[in-house]
Amino acid sequence: MQATRTLLVLTLLALVAVSLPVAGVAATTGPTQSSTDDRQVTDQSANGTPTEEPTTNGTIGYVEGYWYDDELPVDNRSDAVVPEDDLEAVVYRSMARVEVIRELTFEAAVPVEVITREQFQAENDDLFVDVEGEELFQNVRYETLFMIDRESDAIEEYERLYGGSVAGYYDPETDEVVVVTEDGENPELDEITLGHELLHALQDQHFDLTEYDAETLDQRSGELGLIEGDAVWVEEEYESRCGLEWACLEPAGGGTDSTEPNWGLFLTTFQPYSDGPGYVDYLLGEGGWEAVNDAYDDPPESSSEVIRPGDDREPVEIVHEDTSEERWERLELEAGPASASFGEVGMASMFAAPALDDREPIVPRGELVDAAGSYNYDYEYTDGWAGDKLVVYATDERTIAETGYVWHTEWTTDDDAGEFLEGYLEALEIHDAETVDGHEDTVVIEEAFPGAYYIDRDGEAVTIVRAPTVEELPEIYDGAAPEGEDTLVPFAADDGLPGFGVAATALAVVIVGAMVHRRYWYSGSLR
Repeated sequence: MQATRTLLVLTLLALVAVSLPVAGVAATTGPTQSSTDDRQVTDQSANGTPTEEPTTNGTIGYVEGYWYDDELPVDNRSDAVVPEDDLEAVVYRSMARVEVIRELTFEAAVPVEVITREQFQAENDDLFVDVEGEELFQNVRYETLFMIDRESDAIEEYERLYGGSVAGYYDPETDEVVVVTEDGENPELDEITLGHELLHALQDQHFDLTEYDAETLDQRSGELGLIEGDAVWVEEEYESRCGLEWACLEPAGGGTDSTEPNWGLFLTTFQPYSDGPGYVDYLLGEGGWEAVNDAYDDPPESSSEVIRPGDDREPVEIVHEDTSEERWERLELEAGPASASFGEVGMASMFAAPALDDREPIVPRGELVDAAGSYNYDYEYTDGWAGDKLVVYATDERTIAETGYVWHTEWTTDDDAGEFLEGYLEALEIHDAETVDGHEDTVVIEEAFPGAYYIDRDGEAVTIVRAPTVEELPEIYDGAAPEGEDTLVPFAADDGLPGFGVAATALAVVIVGAMVHRRYWYSGSLR
């Protein structure tokens, strides 16, 4: 797997201000209600066989002496601050509640630790990049999607998205939940978010999360559609029972973080958490929790399978033929030549992001959120995706100004390829691309994403080549920017489109609001 860090972590990150959970190891205090005689539903083994004595790994809804519906002293507090002596009991009861919803038992108690944000930043300063050439690769990768411009740095954007907002994570390498807190003296516990992280521990105990080794953004989004979709589904069910069936610890909440994220980067990250619960719903309808469990042996192979459950779309293999001249070499990373696959999630995010910042929209704003209030990634520009591969080139200078790429895309039909091309031409127009006299299908951009771009359409395939200058295009890809009349498909401009205003701002707030309680898996950068 190409990653800047091999350690897999399931990370909790909030892009809006929410009270942070806490975890740790503390002395156990007994529950107020401890009788187990009347629990006929949960007093059973994992396979449904009644048990005489409840056990942690044999009884659904019972963990280390605590039942899912036990009353605890902290339930009567006016805030969500949990004294150290009560913390372990809260964690065990939360584990039991996760079991009841998920219909699986924990095999063992989950160790938890609380650290300060300063500790987290000091201990994870290599979380985003520590591989030679990786930073340059990431910059080129996100320039390809028009997400991170030449004046910005991809690693810094990652750090801005994650580093200051991570509230906790589950680490499959150590089998522990780590919680990051701003206030080490009086941290509040959000029981719902704690339940989400504990669900990741439950997944790991049964399905071994360290075995998932996706190499690309698209593959990882497919896996996360199952992994995080499962966790979000359980979390939402947990939340629905709080206040009705269960007494839960929930912080009062705080103000909204006014810092806008990089929308493109955010959207590529958010997709599994938006579409994943629907994918799990689909599996539940097919065969209940057994079908969900079975899916861990055969997770989705692409983000398309999560965007449209039941659409088993295995990406086609794309073979890149290197026709570059000697001056240009493929950028090398630790795992080999630099390449990437964005998948439908990356392309959909590229087309959706302009509606959320100060650019003209490509995807109509009314299509960004579906009827259920979730973010929508199913667009006509990208729903025919069959595969894609980005190949990155660089000169000996190894600077962003001396890089180029060939981006191969494959589509299920000619019409699908045409729809993608239409959206891509709109993206070029947004960035003031201008056609080049004397060269076919070639444009140049001067500002945010500078360079020369050549677009080749061949039936179901669309290939995009970028180089610093028009003259260097054929040096990277033989035949690019051929001489001739300008034959680029006309831009689909609409001068009547409204600019970014109140409606788009309100939509952005809706989408950020949907981020509350969403947790993020991060395993380093992916190709």
